[in-house]
Amino acid sequence: MNTQAIINSSPARAVWMIAMSLAVLFAQTQLASAQNIPRSFADLAEKVSPAVVNISTSMKVATSTDTDPVIPRGAPYERFFREFLDRNLDRRDVPRRSNNLGAGFIISSDGLIVTNQHVIESADEIQVETYSGEILPATVIGRDPNTDIALLKVESESSLPHVSFGNSDVSRVGDWVMAVGNPLNQGFSVSVGIISARNRTLAGSYDDYIQTDAAINQGNSGGPLFNMDGEVIGVNTAIFSPDGGSIGIGFAMSSAVVDPVVEQLKEFGETRRGWLGVQIQEIDEDVANALGLDGLDGALISGVMEGPALDGGLQRGDVILSFDGVDIEDTRQLVRQVGDSPAGKDVEVVLFRDGETMELKVTLGRREEAERLMPASAPDAGPVERDVLGLTVTPLTDELREQLGLDKELEGLVVNEVDQTAPAYDKGLRSGDVITEVGQKKALTVADLEDRVAEAKEAGRTSILLLVRRDGSPMFVALPIG
Repeated sequence: MNTQAIINSSPARAVWMIAMSLAVLFAQTQLASAQNIPRSFADLAEKVSPAVVNISTSMKVATSTDTDPVIPRGAPYERFFREFLDRNLDRRDVPRRSNNLGAGFIISSDGLIVTNQHVIESADEIQVETYSGEILPATVIGRDPNTDIALLKVESESSLPHVSFGNSDVSRVGDWVMAVGNPLNQGFSVSVGIISARNRTLAGSYDDYIQTDAAINQGNSGGPLFNMDGEVIGVNTAIFSPDGGSIGIGFAMSSAVVDPVVEQLKEFGETRRGWLGVQIQEIDEDVANALGLDGLDGALISGVMEGPALDGGLQRGDVILSFDGVDIEDTRQLVRQVGDSPAGKDVEVVLFRDGETMELKVTLGRREEAERLMPASAPDAGPVERDVLGLTVTPLTDELREQLGLDKELEGLVVNEVDQTAPAYDKGLRSGDVITEVGQKKALTVADLEDRVAEAKEAGRTSILLLVRRDGSPMFVALPIG
């Protein structure tokens, strides 16, 4: 029987058809999988590069004669050196210019440009070189040192190519990204890699960095980090490197942070972040147990300043569970949510207090206006008399307040010594701390402390919450009592 006859037979034909179907399905699966891996990034680079710019800045730097060599009298060639310095005296008194290089990207056809604040810091001249080679002077619209973002403006006779921000919050670890900039002053350059990590923090309150292995070097600062759709999901800001070169650890401030900052700089020339007016701390298992709280989500209020929170009815010891409709997991998220909210906005705050959940409305203030308020500091405490839970404490007196430089209105117990073998030491309590509340009630005497501990034990709790002031700032400490 020939091959065609075999194929035409019913059983053989069925097997052949199944095999062919599986082969086609396998080929389609392989093709779909291959489509997730770009064969080339050339189309993307060609699409986004015209919106990327090189930025060069210069500033006057005063020249000092303090670095002139010291020539002892009678030293060999003394006369020669002195004549040389005298001849160049006028030149040494003339200020020199210092230059800086970076990158940026155009976000509007009329010439708005985003870059890093550190790229243009202290500059008195800023020039932008477009992808086409046009050189344009730039002016500063606004800057935000907290996120290291600056907004510039250039004027051009023609409409400028531009890019838009994407949503960095939907980006995932492992996604492809492309960095474009001016590394090492070598001109426009493209590098690709993946998102290595998200939600990195370096030093700032509003940090939300994307970590990438796409090569980022000096001169890339202020340049964009693109997703595969050509949207900016980060602003290249920093690298981790022992020698200043790329080792595959670069950081880009996420567009989730940058986009609202740019909008405020565009509208006001400055940031106008929301301000709640509370001091907060994380919740651990002991704190949750002491409060009777299920789970560790939320931000514990350790202090309430005069301002929006106080006016809205928030209290020390409250746990903020939700802010403006967003569930709060930790203090960092609350700081971001408040900072991203505009000053003057009315927000709903869901909190946990005395075993119950409640909702309050707060009108936010402006953080920039409140930042000038600084807490006072307190020196170490003097001798005390009684020991409780590994703490040697004594009630505050007028004499102690004067010695310690404390507020005359402050009341509580001063910690003089902490037993280094006791849980109190492991929890961070130290000499000089002032305990103002125990179990969320005032503690004016040692008897108050002992009574609260006894009450907590009777209630079956294994820890008790202390409100402690250190260097003028309040914090809660959950102290084991079992």
